[in-house]
Amino acid sequence: MNEKQALAEEAAAKALKYEFDYGCCPQCVLAAVQETVGVVSDETIKASHALSGGGGLSGVGLRGSLVGGILALGAKRGRDRDKFHRGKFIGNFSKADQLMKEFQEQFGGLTCQELQEKFTGETYDMWRPEEYQRFCDQRGDQCARTAEFVTRWVVQRL
Repeated sequence: MNEKQALAEEAAAKALKYEFDYGCCPQCVLAAVQETVGVVSDETIKASHALSGGGGLSGVGLRGSLVGGILALGAKRGRDRDKFHRGKFIGNFSKADQLMKEFQEQFGGLTCQELQEKFTGETYDMWRPEEYQRFCDQRGDQCARTAEFVTRWVVQRL
């Protein structure tokens, strides 16, 4: 195993543990990336908090771990504010698109609700405590595995 692969495995293990221990998958992905390869600021981790659960726990947006991975890619490869005039920096879009395609292939969906359905056979209103608890009971380790996958993928490509 080369150094990049070893870092990716270390980061993936951290993301998995953080998801089990703390939840909020975009933050778990970003923290694991930050601790292993840097590039991610504390402000980015903080800003990602409300993106969990498909955005505001709505379920309708992208899976939070996927959002965390896209943010990590952008932290390294994205366009700086002072470079708006230099174009779209399409290479970053390409990496994010590749991550999304491989994520969908691996897990069968992109949104939080799609994955709830895939993992448990139903969707949940995360704002209703009884439904949130039922989701937690039914999903097993599958949500944490998305954070593990995304973190490994991102670190291998940073």
